[in-house]
Amino acid sequence: MSFPALHIDIVGTQGPDVILLHGWGVNNAVFGPLKNALHQYRVHYVDLPGFGLSPNIDGNINQWVQALAQQLPKNAIWIGWSLGGLLASKVAIDFPDSVSALVTLASSPCFMARDATQTSPAWPGMLPAVLTQFSTQLTRDLPRTVERFLAIQAMGSDNAKADINQIKQLVLSKPLPSKQALSQGLAMLEDVDLRGQLSQITQPWLRVWGKLDGLVPRRVIEQMPQAQHITDIVLNKASHAPFISHPDEFLHNLLPWIIKYQQ
Repeated sequence: MSFPALHIDIVGTQGPDVILLHGWGVNNAVFGPLKNALHQYRVHYVDLPGFGLSPNIDGNINQWVQALAQQLPKNAIWIGWSLGGLLASKVAIDFPDSVSALVTLASSPCFMARDATQTSPAWPGMLPAVLTQFSTQLTRDLPRTVERFLAIQAMGSDNAKADINQIKQLVLSKPLPSKQALSQGLAMLEDVDLRGQLSQITQPWLRVWGKLDGLVPRRVIEQMPQAQHITDIVLNKASHAPFISHPDEFLHNLLPWIIKYQQ
């Protein structure tokens, strides 16, 4: 199956391939603060389907993941933030040849809170009302909803106001996401549950969490699988966007890990 070509900005001509996937409501410009630090790699800054300069892709997470795997190099280091981490994890599961190492930032295999069942304890996450509110607001006032979501990303930052302004300038320099893409992304956050498939991720896996994250509670860590190839890093003062609110601390943990596991 072929898909429309996604917009991918490639920076650098040598070194291992690194792929960056952004979160809901934004585009690849959100990673602007990282560009200097990643100059020694060939970095693929992806606009997800319907975000930034990328066209829409119909379907659900399966179609998006297929398109990403088809259009990006194999054996790459995938770094995904929030919704992007969910997608990168799904690529690692469904297309393991694509992913040599996985980094998830403030991301959960199941973003929605779930009640306890006979086989599993209650799962910490977002309440349905939070996503419902976003869904209602984006149909009423798309620009304001995206702007409000951006403000949430910098919560916990020592320089929240400056960080929010920086994100807004970077992200809003591109077209706003399509309503289709926003709706698809919200549906993924609401419905996708990869918990039962996490054992299939055998690649080196770095998980970066913000202790103050209001969207992905740190209690998630306690219920995530632990193994020798998995590393958890918790940034104590960070919220949902540690690479924006605490870039130095984030890079201090990320770059040595990449060097350790790069091919």
